[in-house]
Amino acid sequence: MGVVDPDGTPVTARERNALLGLTAEPTADGGLLLAAPGDAEPLRVEVPIGAAPIPVGHSRQREALPAGDEADAWLSERMRMPLRLVWQPDPLRRPVNPAHGGLPGEGLSLADAGPLLLTSEASLAQLNAWTPDDVQPLDMVRFRPNLVVDGEEPFAEDSWTHVRIGGVRFRFGEVCDRCVMTTIDPTSLARGKDPIRTLAKHRRWDGKTWFGVRLIPELEDGAATAPRLAVGDEVEAC
Repeated sequence: MGVVDPDGTPVTARERNALLGLTAEPTADGGLLLAAPGDAEPLRVEVPIGAAPIPVGHSRQREALPAGDEADAWLSERMRMPLRLVWQPDPLRRPVNPAHGGLPGEGLSLADAGPLLLTSEASLAQLNAWTPDDVQPLDMVRFRPNLVVDGEEPFAEDSWTHVRIGGVRFRFGEVCDRCVMTTIDPTSLARGKDPIRTLAKHRRWDGKTWFGVRLIPELEDGAATAPRLAVGDEVEAC
């Protein structure tokens, strides 16, 4: 799923911070439930089966499926600009960029750089311990992870080469560089200096600040997607 303007140019929360306040919950049949603060009930969006592709400007993928007029109107009204919701037709069609650790045959959604972003509660606790006392402890939602783990030393994830989570084996792609998006509170949209200020003191190299790791699933031969992960799955570095 992605958001584009009428010309197909991708629009993210970098350009429209208010997107941080929307939620998109997957349903069992592959659809979505879209919700925004103050909504009486979410909008159900069905998988756009049979829809004609439209041009989009996502790197390494030049077309996507439109989610439909109702979803577009819902999104445009809440963001106060004309927008379209689009669907990726094939999760393996868009390759992971080799610059972000991708190998031939590995696919990516319409995300920026990697299939899965993992962060650690132990690492967040260390970051909050480094943060000045006059700053409220940061919530993990600032980093927008797909998966949160605990039980390791802070930043142990940086040194993994592979990790097994539940029944899925993942290969380390890269440590995740962090941008100013992390300085925006996703609820109030208030801006601050942290975590970038604190990361710059303790986790800065190559001119960037770093928190979390991007992982790439190692799929079984012929599999289009990995098995589902669940809360409570065991995590084992291997």
